[in-house]
Amino acid sequence: MDYQYNQNRRSVVITRLHASTRLMTHILLIDDDERLGPLLAEYFQRYNLNLEAVVTPQEGLDRLNNENFDLVILDVMLPDFDGFEACRRIRRGNDIPIIMLTARGDVLDRVVGLEIGADDYLAKPFEPRELVARVHNILKRSRPVTRDSGVLLFGELAIDLARRRVDVDGEDVQLTGREYELLVLLARQPRKKFTRDEIISELRGSDAQIYSRAVDISISRLRQKLKPLDPIRTVRGTGYEFVP
Repeated sequence: MDYQYNQNRRSVVITRLHASTRLMTHILLIDDDERLGPLLAEYFQRYNLNLEAVVTPQEGLDRLNNENFDLVILDVMLPDFDGFEACRRIRRGNDIPIIMLTARGDVLDRVVGLEIGADDYLAKPFEPRELVARVHNILKRSRPVTRDSGVLLFGELAIDLARRRVDVDGEDVQLTGREYELLVLLARQPRKKFTRDEIISELRGSDAQIYSRAVDISISRLRQKLKPLDPIRTVRGTGYEFVP
Protein backbone atom coordinates (compact mmCIF):
# COMPACT_ATOMS: atom_id res chain seq x y z
CA MET A 1 0.00 0.00 0.00
CA ASP A 2 1.18 3.53 -0.74
CA TYR A 3 0.02 6.50 1.30
CA GLN A 4 0.16 10.20 0.53
CA TYR A 5 0.09 12.09 3.79
CA ASN A 6 -1.16 15.69 3.66
CA GLN A 7 -1.08 17.50 6.99
CA ASN A 8 -3.50 20.18 5.80
CA ARG A 9 -6.23 17.86 4.42
CA ARG A 10 -5.53 15.05 6.88
CA SER A 11 -6.12 12.68 3.98
CA VAL A 12 -4.70 9.36 2.90
CA VAL A 13 -4.52 8.09 -0.68
CA ILE A 14 -3.94 4.33 -0.99
CA THR A 15 -2.39 2.42 -3.89
CA ARG A 16 -0.74 -0.97 -4.23
CA LEU A 17 2.98 -1.54 -3.55
CA HIS A 18 5.17 -4.58 -3.07
CA ALA A 19 7.08 -5.37 0.11
CA SER A 20 10.83 -5.75 0.14
CA THR A 21 12.70 -8.57 1.80
CA ARG A 22 15.15 -6.59 3.94
CA LEU A 23 15.79 -7.33 7.55
CA MET A 24 13.64 -5.27 9.88
CA THR A 25 15.00 -1.82 10.71
CA HIS A 26 13.82 0.02 13.83
CA ILE A 27 12.82 3.66 13.42
CA LEU A 28 11.56 6.15 16.00
CA LEU A 29 9.12 8.87 14.91
CA ILE A 30 8.81 11.93 17.17
CA ASP A 31 5.78 13.91 15.96
CA ASP A 32 2.82 15.34 17.88
CA ASP A 33 0.38 14.44 15.10
CA GLU A 34 -1.08 11.26 16.59
CA ARG A 35 -2.56 10.19 13.23
CA LEU A 36 0.74 10.19 11.40
CA GLY A 37 2.42 7.46 13.47
CA PRO A 38 -0.02 4.60 12.78
CA LEU A 39 -0.25 5.50 9.08
CA LEU A 40 3.49 5.55 8.58
CA ALA A 41 3.98 2.44 10.73
CA GLU A 42 1.63 0.43 8.52
CA TYR A 43 3.19 1.80 5.34
CA PHE A 44 6.80 1.28 6.50
CA GLN A 45 6.12 -2.38 7.34
CA ARG A 46 5.79 -3.07 3.63
CA TYR A 47 9.46 -2.15 3.31
CA ASN A 48 10.40 -4.17 6.40
CA LEU A 49 10.84 -0.97 8.42
CA ASN A 50 9.49 -1.13 11.95
CA LEU A 51 8.36 2.35 12.99
CA GLU A 52 7.36 3.30 16.51
CA ALA A 53 5.90 6.72 17.28
CA VAL A 54 5.86 9.09 20.27
CA VAL A 55 4.21 12.52 20.44
CA THR A 56 6.50 14.44 22.80
CA PRO A 57 10.23 15.12 22.47
CA GLN A 58 11.02 14.07 26.02
CA GLU A 59 9.38 10.69 25.50
CA GLY A 60 11.46 10.32 22.36
CA LEU A 61 14.69 11.13 24.21
CA ASP A 62 13.79 8.62 26.94
CA ARG A 63 13.17 5.91 24.36
CA LEU A 64 16.49 6.61 22.66
CA ASN A 65 18.32 6.39 25.97
CA ASN A 66 16.83 3.01 26.82
CA GLU A 67 16.26 1.26 23.49
CA ASN A 68 18.12 0.64 20.23
CA PHE A 69 16.88 2.38 17.11
CA ASP A 70 18.50 2.67 13.68
CA LEU A 71 17.10 6.08 12.71
CA VAL A 72 14.97 8.97 14.06
CA ILE A 73 12.33 10.93 12.15
CA LEU A 74 11.91 14.19 14.05
CA ASP A 75 9.27 16.88 13.56
CA VAL A 76 10.26 20.51 14.07
CA MET A 77 7.00 21.72 15.63
CA LEU A 78 6.71 19.88 18.95
CA PRO A 79 5.27 20.61 22.39
CA ASP A 80 7.51 21.52 25.37
CA PHE A 81 10.55 22.16 23.15
CA ASP A 82 10.95 22.12 19.39
CA GLY A 83 12.65 19.62 17.12
CA PHE A 84 15.79 21.73 16.83
CA GLU A 85 16.35 21.50 20.58
CA ALA A 86 15.49 17.79 20.52
CA CYS A 87 18.07 17.28 17.76
CA ARG A 88 20.71 19.11 19.80
CA ARG A 89 20.02 16.92 22.83
CA ILE A 90 20.17 13.73 20.78
CA ARG A 91 23.48 14.79 19.26
CA ARG A 92 25.10 15.33 22.66
CA GLY A 93 25.63 11.60 23.00
CA ASN A 94 24.26 9.82 19.96
CA ASP A 95 25.18 9.74 16.25
CA ILE A 96 21.98 8.01 15.18
CA PRO A 97 20.79 9.24 11.75
CA ILE A 98 18.09 11.94 11.99
CA ILE A 99 15.58 13.06 9.36
CA MET A 100 13.74 16.27 10.29
CA LEU A 101 10.20 17.09 9.17
CA THR A 102 8.69 20.58 8.98
CA ALA A 103 5.42 22.09 7.80
CA ARG A 104 7.14 25.43 7.17
CA GLY A 105 9.75 24.33 4.66
CA ASP A 106 11.79 27.51 5.03
CA VAL A 107 15.33 27.38 3.70
CA LEU A 108 16.58 28.80 7.01
CA ASP A 109 14.91 25.97 8.92
CA ARG A 110 16.63 23.42 6.70
CA VAL A 111 20.01 25.08 7.16
CA VAL A 112 19.61 25.22 10.94
CA GLY A 113 18.52 21.59 11.08
CA LEU A 114 21.50 20.40 9.06
CA GLU A 115 23.93 22.59 11.00
CA ILE A 116 22.88 21.13 14.36
CA GLY A 117 23.33 17.56 13.19
CA ALA A 118 20.33 16.39 11.15
CA ASP A 119 21.21 14.10 8.25
CA ASP A 120 18.30 15.07 6.02
CA TYR A 121 15.27 17.33 5.87
CA LEU A 122 11.79 16.82 4.38
CA ALA A 123 8.98 19.37 4.16
CA LYS A 124 5.32 18.54 4.90
CA PRO A 125 3.16 17.52 3.14
CA PHE A 126 5.34 14.71 1.81
CA GLU A 127 5.09 11.50 -0.15
CA PRO A 128 5.77 8.58 2.23
CA ARG A 129 7.57 6.77 -0.58
CA GLU A 130 10.07 9.64 -0.73
CA LEU A 131 10.55 9.38 3.03
CA VAL A 132 11.22 5.65 2.70
CA ALA A 133 13.77 6.35 -0.05
CA ARG A 134 15.54 8.89 2.15
CA VAL A 135 15.56 6.44 5.05
CA HIS A 136 17.13 3.74 2.88
CA ASN A 137 19.74 6.12 1.47
CA ILE A 138 20.81 7.32 4.91
CA LEU A 139 20.98 3.81 6.34
CA LYS A 140 23.01 2.65 3.34
CA ARG A 141 25.56 5.40 3.99
CA SER A 142 25.76 4.70 7.72
CA ARG A 143 26.15 0.92 7.50
CA PRO A 144 29.24 -0.97 6.46
CA VAL A 145 29.87 -1.99 2.88
CA THR A 146 30.60 -5.72 2.73
CA ARG A 147 32.65 -6.97 -0.19
CA ASP A 148 32.00 -10.39 -1.64
CA SER A 149 35.31 -11.42 -0.10
CA GLY A 150 33.98 -10.70 3.41
CA VAL A 151 35.48 -7.29 4.17
CA LEU A 152 33.64 -4.71 6.27
CA LEU A 153 34.47 -1.21 5.03
CA PHE A 154 33.98 1.97 7.06
CA GLY A 155 35.82 4.66 5.11
CA GLU A 156 39.51 4.23 5.97
CA LEU A 157 38.80 1.27 8.26
CA ALA A 158 38.72 -2.19 6.66
CA ILE A 159 38.01 -5.42 8.56
CA ASP A 160 38.89 -8.54 6.57
CA LEU A 161 36.80 -11.27 8.21
CA ALA A 162 38.35 -14.11 6.23
CA ARG A 163 41.96 -13.15 7.01
CA ARG A 164 41.21 -11.68 10.46
CA ARG A 165 43.06 -8.55 9.40
CA VAL A 166 42.29 -4.90 10.21
CA ASP A 167 43.63 -2.01 8.13
CA VAL A 168 43.49 1.73 8.82
CA ASP A 169 44.15 3.80 5.70
CA GLY A 170 45.86 0.79 4.13
CA GLU A 171 48.15 0.10 7.10
CA ASP A 172 47.90 -3.22 8.93
CA VAL A 173 46.80 -2.86 12.57
CA GLN A 174 48.12 -5.53 14.91
CA LEU A 175 45.33 -6.61 17.27
CA THR A 176 45.16 -9.32 19.88
CA GLY A 177 42.52 -12.00 19.46
CA ARG A 178 40.31 -10.38 22.08
CA GLU A 179 40.66 -6.92 20.53
CA TYR A 180 39.80 -8.27 17.08
CA GLU A 181 36.72 -10.15 18.32
CA LEU A 182 35.58 -7.06 20.21
CA LEU A 183 35.96 -4.84 17.15
CA VAL A 184 34.06 -7.27 14.91
CA LEU A 185 31.27 -7.62 17.49
CA LEU A 186 30.72 -3.86 17.59
CA ALA A 187 31.28 -3.24 13.87
CA ARG A 188 28.75 -5.84 12.75
CA GLN A 189 25.98 -3.80 14.40
CA PRO A 190 26.83 -0.10 14.06
CA ARG A 191 25.12 2.22 16.54
CA LYS A 192 23.86 -0.67 18.65
CA LYS A 193 24.52 0.13 22.31
CA PHE A 194 26.25 -2.88 23.88
CA THR A 195 26.30 -3.17 27.65
CA ARG A 196 29.44 -4.59 29.23
CA ASP A 197 27.46 -7.67 30.23
CA GLU A 198 26.37 -8.20 26.62
CA ILE A 199 29.96 -7.89 25.43
CA ILE A 200 31.14 -10.36 28.06
CA SER A 201 28.38 -12.79 27.07
CA GLU A 202 29.19 -12.53 23.34
CA LEU A 203 32.96 -12.86 23.76
CA ARG A 204 33.05 -15.51 26.46
CA GLY A 205 33.48 -18.17 23.82
CA SER A 206 36.74 -16.59 22.64
CA ASP A 207 38.06 -15.85 26.12
CA ALA A 208 36.44 -17.33 29.19
CA GLN A 209 38.43 -15.01 31.48
CA ILE A 210 36.92 -11.79 30.13
CA TYR A 211 35.19 -9.60 32.73
CA SER A 212 33.86 -6.04 33.04
CA ARG A 213 37.14 -4.27 33.74
CA ALA A 214 38.85 -6.24 30.98
CA VAL A 215 36.26 -4.94 28.52
CA ASP A 216 37.18 -1.35 29.37
CA ILE A 217 40.89 -2.10 29.06
CA SER A 218 40.42 -3.83 25.70
CA ILE A 219 38.34 -0.91 24.41
CA SER A 220 41.03 1.56 25.51
CA ARG A 221 43.80 -0.39 23.77
CA LEU A 222 41.67 -0.87 20.66
CA ARG A 223 41.05 2.86 20.43
CA GLN A 224 44.75 3.57 20.64
CA LYS A 225 45.52 1.14 17.83
CA LEU A 226 42.80 2.50 15.54
CA LYS A 227 44.00 6.12 15.74
CA PRO A 228 43.53 8.57 14.09
CA LEU A 229 40.09 6.98 13.65
CA ASP A 230 37.75 7.05 16.62
CA PRO A 231 34.82 4.76 15.77
CA ILE A 232 34.07 3.46 19.28
CA ARG A 233 31.93 5.64 21.50
CA THR A 234 31.35 5.29 25.23
CA VAL A 235 27.66 5.21 26.17
CA ARG A 236 27.59 6.74 29.63
CA GLY A 237 26.33 4.33 32.26
CA THR A 238 25.77 1.60 29.67
CA GLY A 239 28.73 0.42 27.62
CA TYR A 240 29.91 1.04 24.08
CA GLU A 241 28.73 1.46 20.49
CA PHE A 242 30.41 1.50 17.08
CA VAL A 243 29.85 4.76 15.18
CA PRO A 244 30.79 4.55 11.46
